[in-house]
Amino acid sequence: MTSSHILFIPGILMVGMFLGFILGTRAARNQFDLERRREEEREVARAARAAKKAAQQSSS
Repeated sequence: MTSSHILFIPGILMVGMFLGFILGTRAARNQFDLERRREEEREVARAARAAKKAAQQSSS
């Protein structure tokens, strides 16, 4: 094992940790945005169902 391994191996580990942090942050942000969008869609669907139900009750 040469002396270059003393610098090369930790350097590669640091690059891997940096890339993992960047990609993990992006994945977490995308997941959060997806959950928020789904919740908004659910709220719209609930409001539409409530309006439809109210319209049916008022016409009866």
